[in-house]
Amino acid sequence: MRWIYLSPHFDDAVLSCGGLIYEQARQAVESLHGNLSTVEIWTILAGDPPPGPLSEFAMQNHALWGAVGAAETLAMRRDEDEAAASLLGADLLHIDLPDCIYRRSLKGEFLYNETVIASPHPADRKLPARIAGAIKFELIKDDVLVCPLALGGHVDHVLVRQAAESLRRPLLYYADVPYVLNTPQALEPAVVALEGQLYPVSETGLEAWLNGVAAYRSQLDSLFKGVGTLSDAIRSYWDRESGIRLWRIR
Repeated sequence: MRWIYLSPHFDDAVLSCGGLIYEQARQAVESLHGNLSTVEIWTILAGDPPPGPLSEFAMQNHALWGAVGAAETLAMRRDEDEAAASLLGADLLHIDLPDCIYRRSLKGEFLYNETVIASPHPADRKLPARIAGAIKFELIKDDVLVCPLALGGHVDHVLVRQAAESLRRPLLYYADVPYVLNTPQALEPAVVALEGQLYPVSETGLEAWLNGVAAYRSQLDSLFKGVGTLSDAIRSYWDRESGIRLWRIR
């Protein structure tokens, strides 16, 4: 059995579930007496942008992340993702679909050129099916899929959740960090129809989680908008229950 964490972008699964990923990977290694992980992170929107110029919005994000062109940005973010997965002991798969800041309509218009907190653009109507097809191609029978709740309304998180649900398989859901930290009041209505289960995370797992998050150096300045640091916020989040809660349909 593999645990598959669906990560819309290069950092989402580690931000949201890094401590649990570490604990599960460690348990798998200990139980199998070898360096074999049954935990995988599948980064969905990890592909290159389509050919052509970038939007001003995309270039602003690149500058915030400390990069310039698309090739440099994608190489940097893939390297960060690989470093984080390695620190947690998880295997990693990158799926070749582009982030929303790069997507265009058939007429060449940028779909999201002001904000990523948006309803899916009509031109993205076929994207959930493409995502679902890419996931289905890699799945095996007993895989456990863990997907984002899409707290915060990031369009890519919404689309990945739609894709996962279209597969008609049992799913577990995770609370999206940093959105659940910035707006914790959004969690309760999002899970009112779901059943939660707490998965313990040790202090060692917490430290691995924080180290995994720190691997995404390009993102740290922009991820958390609350008081203090992202590291402090995750530590406080963990401290409530010493674990990570996942949800399933009742």
